[in-house]
Amino acid sequence: MRRSFVAIACAALLSVTAFPAVAAENADPRQTAMDAAVAAGIPGMVAVSDDFRGVSGVADIDRPGKPDASGRWRIASVSKVFVATLVLQLVAEKRVALDEPVQRHLPGLLPYPEPITVRQLLQHTSGLPRDLAPEDSWASGPEVDTERFEHFDSDDQIRLSVSKQPLQFTPGTGWAYSNTGYNVLGLLVEKVTRKPLERALAERVTGPLHLRDTSLPRDFPFLLRPAARGYEQLYDAPRGLTDVTTYNYSRYFGAGGMVSSAKDLNRFFEALLGGRLLPADLVAEMRKTVPVGGGMEYGLGLMKLNLKTAGACAEDISIWGHGGDLPGFATLSFHDDSGKNISTLATVDLTASPEAALKRQLPMISEFCSPVVPTRAVAQAPVPSL
Repeated sequence: MRRSFVAIACAALLSVTAFPAVAAENADPRQTAMDAAVAAGIPGMVAVSDDFRGVSGVADIDRPGKPDASGRWRIASVSKVFVATLVLQLVAEKRVALDEPVQRHLPGLLPYPEPITVRQLLQHTSGLPRDLAPEDSWASGPEVDTERFEHFDSDDQIRLSVSKQPLQFTPGTGWAYSNTGYNVLGLLVEKVTRKPLERALAERVTGPLHLRDTSLPRDFPFLLRPAARGYEQLYDAPRGLTDVTTYNYSRYFGAGGMVSSAKDLNRFFEALLGGRLLPADLVAEMRKTVPVGGGMEYGLGLMKLNLKTAGACAEDISIWGHGGDLPGFATLSFHDDSGKNISTLATVDLTASPEAALKRQLPMISEFCSPVVPTRAVAQAPVPSL
């Protein structure tokens, strides 16, 4: 969700290849890719698609045992797709309008005179600040560790963010990722439904789809039945990785606070893109995108990635979904129009080396094509990190 303290030289050149030079002839490419990511420094990985359930590495660096492909993890910004779905359900019920100012529902919340529409919040064209001001958020690795139990009410992050920072641009004139904007959308759902966001989520999405692993835990810091524990290199050597699994992410309640599993994520996206959660016209609205760069476009809570333009595939393939980044948990959940789908977890996010950050994306890409990764590649992963 926030990477300001991480020093990764994205322009540095690495000598990396997509997979180990020697691999079993009949090895599944997704498994081979996960093993390569673990060899590059990721403690554990999970990947689940319709025809594949694989793990690599360890669930806990202090004891033996593989990750659990059925387990839960913190899905970070993939939560945005769930929140966008709730908002669009309210649009379908004519309780919210896409092109009305959000200020009509939440008067006094935003200090800016410019009207900001619901559509602009969903699409990150609102100009709202990305996150908290630097003095109110993590400014160093150790602070990620020491601030793990800080409580935020539903509007705390919003008010702190907007009271200290100007708009990034006039609403509707640019694109810039905003976690603050999705916290506003979470508050909008609460205001219109008169229910906590987690209850609206359970009644409207996770309950009907029987997503038993998916929830918004708010202040509850423990991760029950984890797929694996999450880690970051938050302190200088010789101190090793810090376990960041136990954490209060109430600061990202609408932007990235959810927990789920690979099975649930795949089921959710299949239902969403298949029209089971929204009318066809609103699914079409979700898929109306604006360009972001690097082969990525952004719709209403949905990322569209052209894998050829991104330099990841030789074929012209477009996929839909979202990525998510929180300390200890890097998530990718993507799906194509033919029905292929995959959700992956890697258990180092913010402090992964450039090589590991690249290789942890290859299991997802391998679901859709044979990855194209130059022998000497710029240390920028083909899927933009959000």
